[in-house]
Amino acid sequence: MSAVDWHHPQWLAVATLIVLCSCVDGFLTLMLVGRDVVEEGNPLMAPLVGGSGMAFALVKIGLTAAGVLLLTQLARLRAFGRIPVGAFLYGVLVLYAGLIYYEVGLLKAS
Repeated sequence: MSAVDWHHPQWLAVATLIVLCSCVDGFLTLMLVGRDVVEEGNPLMAPLVGGSGMAFALVKIGLTAAGVLLLTQLARLRAFGRIPVGAFLYGVLVLYAGLIYYEVGLLKAS
């Protein structure tokens, strides 16, 4: 007997959008840092921004994808006994959208 781990198609869409937003955020971050408009606020990623853009991108996308994969696997469970873990995926997507909106505004202002 074999088991199939099935998830709703919505989680694929949300997960894909989050990873795409992470890529856009990384690109915008590198542009803003390159123009000396901002500094990287994440202390774990800050050393990578000053070095290789490729290393920054790989670590950023890798960490985001790992987190999204974990949240997708746990999407049907409840965190803290109440909140569906899938809601965290939507929350991350909304936060990324807000961050991208903010970064685009910074680019226009610079």
